[in-house]
Amino acid sequence: MVETVLLVGGGGREHAIARALADSDADLYACAGNRNPGIAAVAEGFETLDSTNPTAVTTYAQEVDATLAVIGPEAALEAGVADALDDAGIYTFGPQEEEARIETDKAFQRRFMKEHDVPGCPDFETFEDMEAACEYVDDYDGDLAIKPAGLTGGKGVRVTGDQITKEEAKEYLRESDYERVVLEERLIGEEFTVQAFVANGELRATPAVQDHKRAYEGDEGPNTGGMGSYSDAGLELPFMSEDDYMEAVDVLRATVDALEGYKGVLYGQFMLTAEGVKVVEFNARFGDPEAMNTLPVLNTDFLDVLVAAREGDSLPKLSFAPKATVCKYAVPDGYPTDPEAGAEVAVDDESVDEAAAGVEGGEGILYYASVDERSDGIYTTTSRSFAVVGVADTIADAETIADDALAGAGEQGLRVRHDIGTADLVQQRIDHVAELRSD
Repeated sequence: MVETVLLVGGGGREHAIARALADSDADLYACAGNRNPGIAAVAEGFETLDSTNPTAVTTYAQEVDATLAVIGPEAALEAGVADALDDAGIYTFGPQEEEARIETDKAFQRRFMKEHDVPGCPDFETFEDMEAACEYVDDYDGDLAIKPAGLTGGKGVRVTGDQITKEEAKEYLRESDYERVVLEERLIGEEFTVQAFVANGELRATPAVQDHKRAYEGDEGPNTGGMGSYSDAGLELPFMSEDDYMEAVDVLRATVDALEGYKGVLYGQFMLTAEGVKVVEFNARFGDPEAMNTLPVLNTDFLDVLVAAREGDSLPKLSFAPKATVCKYAVPDGYPTDPEAGAEVAVDDESVDEAAAGVEGGEGILYYASVDERSDGIYTTTSRSFAVVGVADTIADAETIADDALAGAGEQGLRVRHDIGTADLVQQRIDHVAELRSD
């Protein structure tokens, strides 16, 4: 039987999922609020619709006779799209609304960790009264991460002692329209992500990835949805040990054990501290850009994972190519605070292939995110535009591919963090962890 898979979402993460499924024996259809030309090129059909509308998504799934569905964006999970598809008899690889609260409600997330003794939980308090939150900021002996309880696209967190002062934190709280916030101890260390496929009480972990959310080189500027990321040729990153990686996987396993019925991707964002691995947050779906690091090196057929999940079988053991990856996003000038749309995108599959040709055994992959496809070309919107991923034997070679492919982006109304994946930045991470462990 040939499976018909519906992919919900139209960003770079979903383009990575689409490419993984395009290599499978499946008919792929997609729907999203924006038309992604990369997804449309490999799908049998692409419907433009509101991906947070459960009725619209389910109707389209039924029209194409979908036998499986995969949900990319967190907003669709929060809206109950997985619930509606499951209710219609279309198995959906993505948690239902209640289980997705592990991401969509950060207050719930922390209370859940505390209640179920999930390791790695920092000190925290939750507030609905912003004045009470301000008093806590004054009284707390140390720096704090201030997090809106709901979804903010990775851009709502403010950290005292790093991004803002305590006085600025109080101003931020008072001027916000947040109904609830979480205040938690600032974690010091190196961040990394481990994503896992979850179904039937099992999980299968993928290689660790380090994302870079700050807008400008040197990790300066405001937080963004993610400017790029890298992974190594093994499961761990260069600044991690195997024990560090397994500690993170154990946290994911404890979370899955406590989240009865969870299915889909569980993404753990961790901080490697002097005291061990701590949880920054959980996400209930693939990361963007982290999906673009892990899926290109996944040897196991992603469709086999989906079918096993639906059938209630044991998930297949995952195999990964021993390759490093470096992902760099091209974003419009002014992003994220004052982005300028309308620049023509000159980077294409051919130019990315040319960049990879100089690296033996290397590969370059272009992933579209938020772009406007017109009759005369592809143009930027006000969101992240596209990403290039270099895949090679080493991080250095993968970085060369990604950077060479994006070398001219600055002349095209686009901006790139060229430092992501460079030897200097990676070494800084190694030195930072060594310093933490020596204190």
